[in-house]
Amino acid sequence: MKEMKKVLWVCNIMIPAIGRELKLPYSNREGWLSGIFERVQKEDAPFRLGVCFPVGGEALGEVQGKGTERVRSFTVGNTCCYAFAEDLGRPEVYDEGLEKDFAWILEDFKPDLVHIFGTEFPHALAAVRAFGNPGRTLVGIQGLCGEIAEVYMAGLPGQVQKKVTFRDLVRRDSIRQQQEKFRCRGEREKKVILGCGNITGRTRFDREGTAKINPEARYYPMNETLRGEFYQGKWELEKCLEHSIFLAQGDYPLKGMHFVLAAAALLLPEYPDLKLYVAGNSIVEHHSLKEKLKLSAYGKYLLKLMKRKHLEEHVVMTGKLDAGEMKERFLKSSVFVCASVLENSPNTVGEAQLLGVPVAASRAGGIPDMIAEGEDGLLFPPGDVGQMAEKIKLLWDRRRDESGCCLAQRISEGARRRARLVHDGEKNYLRLLEIYDAIGEEAKG
Repeated sequence: MKEMKKVLWVCNIMIPAIGRELKLPYSNREGWLSGIFERVQKEDAPFRLGVCFPVGGEALGEVQGKGTERVRSFTVGNTCCYAFAEDLGRPEVYDEGLEKDFAWILEDFKPDLVHIFGTEFPHALAAVRAFGNPGRTLVGIQGLCGEIAEVYMAGLPGQVQKKVTFRDLVRRDSIRQQQEKFRCRGEREKKVILGCGNITGRTRFDREGTAKINPEARYYPMNETLRGEFYQGKWELEKCLEHSIFLAQGDYPLKGMHFVLAAAALLLPEYPDLKLYVAGNSIVEHHSLKEKLKLSAYGKYLLKLMKRKHLEEHVVMTGKLDAGEMKERFLKSSVFVCASVLENSPNTVGEAQLLGVPVAASRAGGIPDMIAEGEDGLLFPPGDVGQMAEKIKLLWDRRRDESGCCLAQRISEGARRRARLVHDGEKNYLRLLEIYDAIGEEAKG
């Protein structure tokens, strides 16, 4: 990699390894970044790595190092790190000051290539503009905000779409306003994709979606290395909780929790011991009238569904789970459901497959590229609660074939085989180096 001496990563979060070093709170939301970061740290990488990431204004004051009022520079191991201030609570608002922040970071690190992970936050566009070198700019597609905006309502009844609670009014965050925020992010996303000459992705969905925006950009297929915890452990039929469904997130319409509740209601008469576990932010939990006032319109709609369909005793909101807790919940569940009306390549599906947890997922976005129907998972049309319920029933059917295995066990083994090929850390690391080499050669030519 003679042409790529320095590579600057632009991340949406503080990588956990950096957070631990700084003794600061960090998010595990994009923990898959850790896989490749730790690989670069351990290996004699043929390039020098720089990592920059956003933090809240108050947290920035706790970061020691050189810099400016809005940027801090420091070193973790052999990696140059840059923390910059950004209001992550309002990603739809563009802060032009970020362009000056990135100008400082770029001048300090002097990268040969800028690798941006994701398009959804203002800092992605600021980095593209400050660097001003499309041929040496690489953007990794996580999702497509513009496409999300189009389907954000996810089949919600009209009256629910219009509903505005006290919480929504105060925060200016009604369901329709949430959709509009995604539209704003989608417009900025187009500028990011137009401003870069290189794109990595994993699915036909993201390849076709980015090609519509910037057909001149070079597209490099690259799979993701997931969180290390999920490469150890194996789902076993005998050890899971029968008739338990796991949903990794349900705090906004796109994730389809309302569809899962409707499917659960169809299953309940036949499976009265059914349990639905939902991880992530709980938007239904409240213990007082004051707390109920803080619920969103979507949260209240979910509560009504649970009551109307007699599911209140069958739904468990786990709250946020770290990687170890997620793994434990996966292994205890008899089926993992991804009910999103649109996803690119959800890492939760990949994590479930690595462990061998039987998956039923919506045939949406890039998900069909992750699942071969009947071999390593089951698919249903987005929003089709009847089909969702039928797929779950198939995975709960314990009739065995001549091999002595039921469908869930056969799918479990198929999923583990596939996931270990797709999410192989060694192959993905070498693929990253190939991409960096290719960009260097292209830029040189």
